[in-house]
Amino acid sequence: MRTTGRWLRTGIALALATTGAAGQAASIKISCGSVGQELELCKRSAEAWAKQTGNQVQVVATPNDASERLALYQQVLGAGSDKIDVFQIDVVWPGLLANHLQDLKPASGGAEGQHFPAFVANNTVGGRLVAMPWFVNAGLLFYRKDLLDKHKLAVPTTWTELTTSARRIQDAERAAGNDRMWGFVWQGRAYEGLTCNALEWSVSHGGGSIVESDGRISARNPKLADALKTAAGWVGSISPTAVLNYAEEESRGVFQAGNAVFMRNWPYAWSLAQADGSTIKGKIGVAPLPAGPGGKPAATLGGESLAVSKYSRNAALATELVLYMTSAAVQKERALAGSFNPTRPALYQDAEVLKANPFMGDLVGAFTSAVARPTAATGSQYNKVSNEFWNATHDVLAGRAQPDEALAKLESNLKRASRGGRWN
Repeated sequence: MRTTGRWLRTGIALALATTGAAGQAASIKISCGSVGQELELCKRSAEAWAKQTGNQVQVVATPNDASERLALYQQVLGAGSDKIDVFQIDVVWPGLLANHLQDLKPASGGAEGQHFPAFVANNTVGGRLVAMPWFVNAGLLFYRKDLLDKHKLAVPTTWTELTTSARRIQDAERAAGNDRMWGFVWQGRAYEGLTCNALEWSVSHGGGSIVESDGRISARNPKLADALKTAAGWVGSISPTAVLNYAEEESRGVFQAGNAVFMRNWPYAWSLAQADGSTIKGKIGVAPLPAGPGGKPAATLGGESLAVSKYSRNAALATELVLYMTSAAVQKERALAGSFNPTRPALYQDAEVLKANPFMGDLVGAFTSAVARPTAATGSQYNKVSNEFWNATHDVLAGRAQPDEALAKLESNLKRASRGGRWN
């Protein structure tokens, strides 16, 4: 990973944005992601809390790449450092980091009951609520409505339809003068985002979840092999070869510049693509991801929560900040300003939220029935499982291995990681 070393060399000497008045008794340090508007909106909410309480907040910017951010967190927490009080954590990390996190339930006042129960269950480890849900994600298909209308094509419901439509529009638009047009952009870098994409391909083809809920390794099967073969066929055809190094923002950059017909991404991309000055404002639609042959659409469950370090010197205040940041008012503000999906079901009935983000009402099922990564089954070994899966997938996409070969190697590696089927 190209920037991990830089972040880890600098350790916690990161870019700190300080809010609140100097000289206050308590200073709370919160980490925030920086994909899309994450950092800006995190700062805005932190500033509001600091102003209301008279405390000081330092907002810590962390890497965009989820794998690099996890490595940084593990370094900080593993050292027992108090340099960060509140961590923004991915949906797959509670089990990995639980031993370093406070139990929020004693101070929550029952607030967790207002969030999606499945997300609360995801954040509960050994009976301890180690993180409070902040926003929920699911993979979505973004498309150019104007181009589909121009070429008289429907929104694709299968990967075969997407491939055909992407090629047809791409070729026609290039012939008309846009030689930068591509049919489909997505996240192909060897990192957690590729695990999310490839899991969607697998499940939508009926190829399973790599490791099933009972701990059984299911990765080596012909349906997943077919899914990977299909995706590898996109590279250099309807997707640029550079997609093999794309994360979320690289994909969005191509799409928002008007140079892609379809894009797989998370909901945050909606508000940015619809913002004033966007090349494609008013020209996009959002739909469920396509299905494979005989399969059904599948969207990987994503999302972020806020957790308090057990090494914090101001754990009570840090918990107050978490409860504020995950409140209904702040989640609504984030939905309106940045199209971040709330984790509170009540906000999906809010007229203002639905007006700003029509897809939240239309596609609510994509969020409530999204496919979870195999974190529960693999426990502390999940990071190893995901790393093996995204590397195997990347080898196929890059033409370094055939699907059957890559999946056989993946199965062998996962069997060793599971210690004979005993993941935990």
